[in-house]
Amino acid sequence: MIEIRNVSFQYANADGEVLKELSLSIRSGECVLLCGESGCGKTTITRLINGLIPHYYEGELSGRTLVCGCDVSERELYETAGHVGSVFQNPRSQFFCVDTTSELAFGCENLGLSENAVRERIQEASEELNMTHLLGKNIFELSGGEKQKVACASVSAMRPEVLVLDEPTSNLDMSAIENLKETLRYWKSRGKTIVIAEHRLYWLKDICDRVIYLKDGRIGFDIPMTELCTYPREKICDLGLRTLSMKDLPLNDMDYRGTGELNLRNYYFSYGGNQVLDIPALSVPAGGVIALIGHNGAGKSTFSRCLCGLEKQFKGRTRLDGKDYGRRNMLKKCYMVMQDVNHQLFCESVKDEVLLGMQDEIKEKAEAVLAALDLDTVCERHPMSLSGGQKQRVAVASALLADKSILLFDEPTSGLDFHHMEQTAQLLRSISGGRTVFVVTHDPELIVRCCTHILQLENGRAAACYPLNEENRSRLFDFFAAGSLQQKYRDGAKKCLKAAEFSREIIYDTVH
Repeated sequence: MIEIRNVSFQYANADGEVLKELSLSIRSGECVLLCGESGCGKTTITRLINGLIPHYYEGELSGRTLVCGCDVSERELYETAGHVGSVFQNPRSQFFCVDTTSELAFGCENLGLSENAVRERIQEASEELNMTHLLGKNIFELSGGEKQKVACASVSAMRPEVLVLDEPTSNLDMSAIENLKETLRYWKSRGKTIVIAEHRLYWLKDICDRVIYLKDGRIGFDIPMTELCTYPREKICDLGLRTLSMKDLPLNDMDYRGTGELNLRNYYFSYGGNQVLDIPALSVPAGGVIALIGHNGAGKSTFSRCLCGLEKQFKGRTRLDGKDYGRRNMLKKCYMVMQDVNHQLFCESVKDEVLLGMQDEIKEKAEAVLAALDLDTVCERHPMSLSGGQKQRVAVASALLADKSILLFDEPTSGLDFHHMEQTAQLLRSISGGRTVFVVTHDPELIVRCCTHILQLENGRAAACYPLNEENRSRLFDFFAAGSLQQKYRDGAKKCLKAAEFSREIIYDTVH
């Protein structure tokens, strides 16, 4: 099905090869996990399979990549798209339409299908992936998990033999991840060949058949998933991989030394008459590292934007260090690392990026932060030439060097391997006490390593706020487990409803 033969590749203007004489064979119907530390070549392999290399990403390429018996480099991208469907880390980057129905139709229309055939495929794909309720909606009003589901359905409607997913869970909550698992199970049942490049491994234990571990552009090992599951946690960490089990994650040994409180009042906000934030009053510990959790659509990003003063219509007040601040003043007090860091990278080099607007005396500290995040070797490169994980670390470095009282990180470990997640956690721990840090995340591995407190939002309200300690440990993990269980319950209910409808149809046909 997929043959990669002695392939080497170096991106244009990059310092060295990303893949080095790599050979790989994937059989029809296999579900394969590509894993390894950031920069090992996972994403590059997915781009070889779907034809983005060499047709979109330029560079020096040698060797051959065959999909369904054809050399991808010799085919047009639209031809490869008929055989290979791709779901990217950020689904927004692959949307072409404003509404969901048009998005599902787009790929089919480009295959030259008739209007009736397109309508049939839209209906089939939306029913198969349990997303008929999302048809006809504005894509930009959907949650992250819903956008991911639309991306999967738009690919599924084209009926490709091969499906490639690059970091598909980086911004998803547990409920959305469980939903994605069901999609993958469905594709497997239909005999699809699936290739997944991913850092978060725990959700793939019972999905993937095979694990290909990459190291410095070469295959480190190629083993069954069942064998990887026998590896002890210490060995998994040494390989730079994320945990295979969410149980028994050790809590950090931080001793919270913050003083005082951050008091929030009248945190109300609406979009088009739809209230998404409803917090009349809330106090959180100043100087802590606070994990802001909640399911997709709970109001976390809106809360963050209001706290930073980025929403012009926001009228709430924030009391910090004995002083009361409105929106304009909070703009000067806060620094936010966005979920999509591409929106805040402006300079010609990594070094210039982290020093943007900084005082001269910060330069020595900047070098230490860059080294701590393994960015010192790429400090002269353009930020947009870096991998997704490296870009994320550049944005984190900029925030850490900013002279602000409050720092907000929206999914700071998106696309990060274990070692770089651990480095980010250590740096967040190091600044606690002096500044208040909010971490918007669905990543329990990061939370247990650096956070002192938990703030849980649901439906725009503050559902809980508590210190992260052994006493509250189960409370945190119950929240993440509940998301998975709730999705399983909803899926089971939908299946029962479908079965009931099917039974009614049989009875009706029999009687009439």
